[in-house]
Amino acid sequence: MKNLNKILTLIIILFAFAATSFAQVSATSTSTGTIIAPISIQKTIDMNFGNVAVHPTNPGTVVLVPAGTRAATGGVTLPASAGTVSAANFTVTGATGYTYSITLPSAATTVTSSGSNTMTVDAFTSNPSPTGVLTGGAQTLTVGATLNVAAGQAAGVYVSGTPFTVTVNYN
Repeated sequence: MKNLNKILTLIIILFAFAATSFAQVSATSTSTGTIIAPISIQKTIDMNFGNVAVHPTNPGTVVLVPAGTRAATGGVTLPASAGTVSAANFTVTGATGYTYSITLPSAATTVTSSGSNTMTVDAFTSNPSPTGVLTGGAQTLTVGATLNVAAGQAAGVYVSGTPFTVTVNYN
């Protein structure tokens, strides 16, 4: 009987260790990462408010919308001979189907003629806004703004010494 108890005790101890070894199991997994095409933006057309006529005593503005049309306020008129009028155009490229955010200038840009004559451009708007989608891996982004014209603004071609910056970033 003693031997039988010893054998049974030994069998129980062996099964106890065997049971704990069956309680632990393992699995494996692979790691994957996908690098997508980098987003980029390239200017295709500069912004141009076209020809503007001013009043000698009343300031005004020219509002250029992203669609490329403009409207005058205050002492500004838009002559029939419009000159070149265009919203700024950019081509945004990257991964097909991805969305991106658009950051427009928050500060005014100064345009200058003959060194000392200046106006400001502000209130930038875009289409699309505030995000776009890269259908087929590309999208055209157009940007408009407001040209602030002083009363009796001096005649001349006004150009920004520092271009304005439009930033795009994947969402």
